[in-house]
Amino acid sequence: MALRNNKQLNASRLKKDVARNTRKAARTLYLPKIDALGGYEYTSREISILNNSQKSLFINLGSTLSSSLATGMTETLTGLAQGGLISPQTAADLGVIMKHAAPALSQAGDHLGQAINDAFHTNTHNIWMGSLTVRQPLFMGGAITAANRMADITERMAAADVEGKTQSTIYTIDETYWLIVSLAQKKKLAESYCELVTKLDDDIKKLITEGFATRADGLAVSVKVNEAEMALTMADNGLSLARMLLCQLCGLPLDAKIKLEDELSPATDPMMDMADYADSTAMDHRSELKLLQASVDLSRQATRLTRAAFLPHVALTGGYLISNPNVFNGFEKRFSGVWNVGVMMQVPLWNWFEGTYKVRATKAATAIASLELSEAQEMIELQVAQSRFKVDESRKRLIAALHNLEGAEENLRCANIGFREGVMESTQVMAAQTAWQTAHTQKIDAEIDMRLSQLALKKALGILDAGI
Repeated sequence: MALRNNKQLNASRLKKDVARNTRKAARTLYLPKIDALGGYEYTSREISILNNSQKSLFINLGSTLSSSLATGMTETLTGLAQGGLISPQTAADLGVIMKHAAPALSQAGDHLGQAINDAFHTNTHNIWMGSLTVRQPLFMGGAITAANRMADITERMAAADVEGKTQSTIYTIDETYWLIVSLAQKKKLAESYCELVTKLDDDIKKLITEGFATRADGLAVSVKVNEAEMALTMADNGLSLARMLLCQLCGLPLDAKIKLEDELSPATDPMMDMADYADSTAMDHRSELKLLQASVDLSRQATRLTRAAFLPHVALTGGYLISNPNVFNGFEKRFSGVWNVGVMMQVPLWNWFEGTYKVRATKAATAIASLELSEAQEMIELQVAQSRFKVDESRKRLIAALHNLEGAEENLRCANIGFREGVMESTQVMAAQTAWQTAHTQKIDAEIDMRLSQLALKKALGILDAGI
């Protein structure tokens, strides 16, 4: 329930999904990309291939040619008549013929010039265009490969983060679980102690009535009763708060009535043998080391990616372009297109050693990440060793607490017998009861400390398992 409810863990799972989709997106960089583009544009002025002088010349082409031809023919006929090649009458007749033919020739020439102007009319006020482009990278300097490896590493980092959050959640839940078990046992102990001092209080009151004890003895026992009741109240409040904390971690209502297995039945022997787990286990399972190792690998790929930006890039391109009007058969007011295929290459020639400096910077970052990884390995080795020492200390403390508990129970038994026989005073019984309570408290604390130290060792080794 805690693994499902923990918001940080759920956020880490979502980050893992993000990393997985990013890795899938990086795989598509190897594949060709296809783009479609279309558009319409209205222009206030059309494109003109001829200038205004050329247009005017074509419009008056017939008149200009007719005038030039008439002038030239008149001069030619006059020269021929003067040279005696033709008679003056013949020259005059030819001049009349040319005069009558000039208007028709002028009109035909003007029509021809206007047709030429119309042929050069582009009518580009309304322009439609569309294109389909295909791009296939051939060599990007290793950038695509580096990007895919970085995506793989990022996904590994997300998985390691989920694993680390899972282990932390399990540790917190187990710690809270055993805290409740400890408080439940201490509550039972407080109830037993309260019963002991209450019974002693009743006995003292009877002795006071019979004249075998003083009121001072009664007051001293009454103080112990009050202290025992206060300790019971504090234990009950602490247990309630611990239950609320566990409910909050598990996503349950804070007032949910829960009972833990180990507080209802005697706990199993907490003295587990952790010697089977070698210290090297932490190097293979700790999520922190996985994250740092991934950071080193990521930094190396970043170096390759930086270097690739300063290497030649080659790509294959192809596509189809369509437009209206088109210029493939003059200026036509219809859709027409053309296929194209090509190779594009980009070669950096000079950048004032920018690439060299950037590559050196990324290599330095890789060295820093490697140093951090090495330091973390050393610190984890120390943490594992410290956790093992705490396990040994808690085992010895538990053994000592069990021995002390045996002595305290025997001491209390003897004190009760001596008090009933009248050879011991109430203060000695109270001292034995206090020692009995302390011994039980130490035993409970030692058992819980033993379990928590083993839990901490498992966390240090990175082998905490959800068990689901």
